[in-house]
Amino acid sequence: MADNLILLGHGSGGLLSHELIEQVFLRHFANAALAPLEDAALLEFPGSRLAFTTDSYVVKPIFFPGGDIGKLAVCGTVNDLAMRGAHPLYISAGFIIEEGLPVTELEQVVASMATTAREAGVSIVCGDTKVVEKHAADKLFINTAGVGAVPDQIDVSVGNARPGDSLILSGTVGDHGMAILSQRQGLAFRSSITSDAAPLNGLVSNMLNICPHVRAMRDPTRGGLATTLNEIAKSSGVGIEIEEGKVPVSEAVEWACEMLGLDYLYLANEGKLVAIVPEPEAARLVDAMRRHRHGREAVVIGHVTEGHPGKVVMRNAYGVRRVIDVLASDQFPRIC
Repeated sequence: MADNLILLGHGSGGLLSHELIEQVFLRHFANAALAPLEDAALLEFPGSRLAFTTDSYVVKPIFFPGGDIGKLAVCGTVNDLAMRGAHPLYISAGFIIEEGLPVTELEQVVASMATTAREAGVSIVCGDTKVVEKHAADKLFINTAGVGAVPDQIDVSVGNARPGDSLILSGTVGDHGMAILSQRQGLAFRSSITSDAAPLNGLVSNMLNICPHVRAMRDPTRGGLATTLNEIAKSSGVGIEIEEGKVPVSEAVEWACEMLGLDYLYLANEGKLVAIVPEPEAARLVDAMRRHRHGREAVVIGHVTEGHPGKVVMRNAYGVRRVIDVLASDQFPRIC
């Protein structure tokens, strides 16, 4: 870590984040439940398995096209549980409020959390409130924890990908990241860009009913699709190959990225998932996903291979391949 100081890039989900986790947190917190570094830890109890996750939300601005920090907090927690195949049940909510925040804005965020929790079928069962001096925070930060039940027959883990498996993406990438950027910077594009923030547990439940042998799932949030695929490749010790022309991206996001010099593969998403499944089951699963409102644009974008273990390679329309690496820092911070 440069000069032993924390940088904004350490919160990006990219290379600096991984270095911070390995060099600081894992040195002191190491245990079997934490070691896989999944979206949620899997905890074994007599007669049951629970998934447990926690996250903090510091998005700027706290209101944006398609959502707000409250909706984001519930969706992010629910989705982290769902990525382990769990049925989300309960959420905690901790609020760090800057002095001077209008009560109407706080209530708007809380009401949004309640609406999203009802949509996801979870209960917010405990919480905490702290108020700090003006300029000691940025309006509002939210911390959550979530608990869900994992069915006995389900084994979803980023370490389960196998050569020959298919890679499914549930929809367009980059919508959330570009929605935040455009709102933050006051940018106007040819068409509006809205965050994709959504609870995915309903989609995941349908997927597991059709294909209980889903090997791995991840929601590509910080660091985007590229970082998520690298994490799966590294955890499973396999290579991943994707087809550039098959990765769905909206015209508005693609145009904005070209104008700003950004790569949509690294933009954050809050309502999309990546799934690794046995190849024979991929087509049937994609059909089922497309019947759910959060999976209408699901598509197979690549496959798992024995070659180049731990690396992700993308092939363009001309057959040219390039390595898709983990971003060292972040294209811009405070995205979730």
